[in-house]
Amino acid sequence: MQAPPTSSAPPTAPRRPHRSRALGFAALAVSLLMAFPTAQSAFGEEAQEVPGGGDLGPNVLVFDPSTPDIQGKVDEVFKKQESNQFGTDRYALMFKPGTYDNINAQIGFYTSIAGLGLNPDDTTFNGDVTVDAGWFNGNATQNFWRSAENLALNPVSGTNRWAVSQAAPFRRMHVKGGLNLAPNGYGWASGGYIADSKIDGQVGPYSQQQWYTRDSSIGSWGNGVWNMTFSGVEGAPAQSFPEPPYTTLDTTPVSREKPFLYLDGNAYKVFVPAKRTNARGTTWADGTPEGESIPLDQFYVVKPGATAQTINAAVDQGLHLLFTPGVYHVDEPIEIDRADTVALGLGLATIIPDNGVTAIKVGDVDGVKLAGLLVDAGQTNSETLIEVGPEGAAADHSANPTSLQDVFVRVGGAGAGKATTGMVVNSDDTIIDHTWLWRADHGDGVGWETNRSDYGLRVNGDDVLATGLFVEHFNKYDVQWYGENGKTIFFQNEKAYDAPNQAAIQNGDIKGYAAYKVADSVTTHEGWGMGSYCYFNVDPTIRQQHGFQAPVKPGVKFHDLLVVSLGGQGQYDHVINDTGSPTSGTDTIPSQVVSFP
Repeated sequence: MQAPPTSSAPPTAPRRPHRSRALGFAALAVSLLMAFPTAQSAFGEEAQEVPGGGDLGPNVLVFDPSTPDIQGKVDEVFKKQESNQFGTDRYALMFKPGTYDNINAQIGFYTSIAGLGLNPDDTTFNGDVTVDAGWFNGNATQNFWRSAENLALNPVSGTNRWAVSQAAPFRRMHVKGGLNLAPNGYGWASGGYIADSKIDGQVGPYSQQQWYTRDSSIGSWGNGVWNMTFSGVEGAPAQSFPEPPYTTLDTTPVSREKPFLYLDGNAYKVFVPAKRTNARGTTWADGTPEGESIPLDQFYVVKPGATAQTINAAVDQGLHLLFTPGVYHVDEPIEIDRADTVALGLGLATIIPDNGVTAIKVGDVDGVKLAGLLVDAGQTNSETLIEVGPEGAAADHSANPTSLQDVFVRVGGAGAGKATTGMVVNSDDTIIDHTWLWRADHGDGVGWETNRSDYGLRVNGDDVLATGLFVEHFNKYDVQWYGENGKTIFFQNEKAYDAPNQAAIQNGDIKGYAAYKVADSVTTHEGWGMGSYCYFNVDPTIRQQHGFQAPVKPGVKFHDLLVVSLGGQGQYDHVINDTGSPTSGTDTIPSQVVSFP
């Protein structure tokens, strides 16, 4: 969450034994007599084979243009979810190809709305998909955990309102008009993320403090507050940081769009877009995008009550994973160690590790796609919540990298939770595309030690790219980067609000832990459009020595850095290392460094 600014600006557990993936002769014979075949487990017992496909469960609501009372059903979900910030309900609203008239789909917490066409224009609303902040008195800084994908909109007023903050992606959308990113009344907002979308008119950020837009097309862009970053965006404003605060890259070095569910006739499939290099504009502007379609019967459709053992058996058996909306407790890691496996969540499907295990482990293999999932820390401390590649991973994945998209981590807020590190990336070439790693600053189970989590993201792999990196409130370093040739395009951070005093964050002879630290051993690293903010409301006298820390080497480069003191609650002495002027007073005017070194 962003604290209200006061300026006048709009505001490692061991891996288990590998299980056999083949059917033995005896098991095959038995399969002829049973409704479901059996597979030989690692320990020799017979285990029932996991079936692929099936229905999508009760919390995926599928509509077509003839469905009666669509507006009423959508309103019913919104009424339940509008202010249900830490509840357990999860929903996906899915619309078959066609035209829908007079729709205003208001989207609340843990709700995803999506079209089921292969292209956004296959599913058209003569209406709106709306996020506003009436539930929070016009303040949109807590409009988290929701999404809109794969729809075309003809907004009733000519402009659609999408007033969100973190973890609320707007992907693969076509707005045939303008897009307003601020709440009604232009209260505070703290988003946000757009990818693979076309907005024909103007995008108006107004009070949005920061925003990242990738591989899209826009008619124009309205303004900027602190940090507006663009890569591969047709129509983006020219590079002009710090005034106005636009960081603009012509292309995105490497990208792969998020997999999505669609209908091919009456058959559900998941489309997996192809990797692009030096991307610019949408994947669908010229018609059918490049990529692969995978039938639903090649997925284990995961439903609430499923165990990690069954999920892992499905992966070992050769199935992909489609998590339906729900909350899943796991007592051992979900292990994805088969190349090209897709693990896609619908409706902010949420995984909670029990007994201190790691929730998800991805092997050092090519092309895993992990997308649309929230991992919520359990009450027993986990050393890590997500691991991409085992320690020491060294395989070259440049031709077919693993990607994480709309994968979120939360520690506390929904109840007491602990994790030493939120996410660790060991595999080379990984793409981290839109993540919010959040140690909660509000909700239940929140306190300096109650939801202790020292580190947000640790990158050990080489050639890792982060596009849209949001990491907030960890007790020590929010990001630690040890791999070579790392790149980050857009970073948003707040230091932990609840540090009790200066001593609690003392880092040797340094005051505070940097939000983003590049290890001294690194020789090549680059970042663009990166901000760190402080709001030490427990002890406003705290000083943070810098927002960023990096070795001074020719290959380590940063462009368009800033630090901000929110309401004068604590201050920064410098922006990066000992470079950059301090913040001061009660203003929220950023202290900025255009480039480093």
